[in-house]
Amino acid sequence: PREVGPVPYAGSAERAPAEVLLTVKVWPVGGGLLQSWVRHDEETRLAERIAQTERLGNMGWAEWDLVAGQTRWSAGLYQIYERDPAAGPLPREESEALVLPEDLPVRREAAEAFGRGEAVDATFRIGVAGRVKHVRMVVDAVRDAAGVPVKVYGILQDVTARETSRLRLTEVEEQLREHQRILAAEHELAGRLQQIVLPMPREPIDLPGLRVAVRYLPAEQASRVGGDWYHAAPAGDGAVLLAVGDVAGHGIEAAAAMARLRHALAALSVTTTRDPARLLAALNRLLFAGDPTGPPRGGVPVTATAVVARYEPATGRLVWARAGHPPPLLARAGRTVELDRPGGPLLGAFPEARYSTTSTRMRPGDVLLLYTDGLVEHRRRNLDEGLAPVLAVLDRITAEPAPHPLADLLKQLRHANPDDDTCILAARPLLPGEAR
Repeated sequence: PREVGPVPYAGSAERAPAEVLLTVKVWPVGGGLLQSWVRHDEETRLAERIAQTERLGNMGWAEWDLVAGQTRWSAGLYQIYERDPAAGPLPREESEALVLPEDLPVRREAAEAFGRGEAVDATFRIGVAGRVKHVRMVVDAVRDAAGVPVKVYGILQDVTARETSRLRLTEVEEQLREHQRILAAEHELAGRLQQIVLPMPREPIDLPGLRVAVRYLPAEQASRVGGDWYHAAPAGDGAVLLAVGDVAGHGIEAAAAMARLRHALAALSVTTTRDPARLLAALNRLLFAGDPTGPPRGGVPVTATAVVARYEPATGRLVWARAGHPPPLLARAGRTVELDRPGGPLLGAFPEARYSTTSTRMRPGDVLLLYTDGLVEHRRRNLDEGLAPVLAVLDRITAEPAPHPLADLLKQLRHANPDDDTCILAARPLLPGEAR
């Protein structure tokens, strides 16, 4: 047996067009051959295209001859209704009975529009073989001079997959909106907690022998409320205690941990010790003692970095300790350096962590800068590139005497990190007799 084609065949002008396309099939039958020809004319090719379109679009067509009382369905329509073509088209009453009761108003509205002479385009659900299908129906008619329909043409498309995807997408979008509402509420709560616990002075404040200015730069991503904090207050013995810290993470947990650390530092410095290393050790034990209300979300332990410094106005001595935090910067006469880094791991890393101190002396005209890592860390640059512009600003501020060096400094350090909050604390010794 063989099948050849389609191949062009040149016929005579009297009997056939000049050239047609044929598919030839041959079978052996007994001692002879059985041969057949299939002619591919334009009507056949058109029927093939329609069948292919129905298959790709999951659709079918129907034609109702109202004069002759005849109905024709395409193969695609039989497939949508899962009906045997030998049984013929469904009667109108039976097809309408398949519509889900909830969608009957849609069908009635479509029928009313058709009665007004309009083309109909409606989507509704039908029940077929125990399953629900979403179908789109487009119907128009050929009408006589009085506007009475003579023939009705309709296309029915099975859009179940599209509608199912749309419904699932709607559910996902609603879940996303609910998640966003929860995040927004959490962000608002964390922001309020942060404002209550961490009030930011609008102007520089004067402490014994020291003027201090603070600025908080929120992340460009408004949803990322962080745990950055500061402390600047008299130590009770004539000295001044300065600190900045950064709790890992964002949200309510970070803001709550920030509040615990800041209040604990203020209380310990008044009641227990004013030594920066011992204060950090106490804060570390506080994190390991845990929150009596329960573990943080996901059971992840709270960690934080911090730097604590003690300034003695009488001698200008600055003693400081750090817990995994960037070292303070000291600018003097146009030259800025990082202070020596005493040893000390981040808070919450080891239960019995030990911290050490180092010291330097500050002079009139010096500017001390304590900051959290959001000031120098950025996803598009390394730490050296992030630190360079900060050093350049400090160099310019202290190169020549200025009436308001701290205000000028904070005004120039106002570029927010897109991913993290930033807390900046700048301090300079007050000159003898300088008005407070």
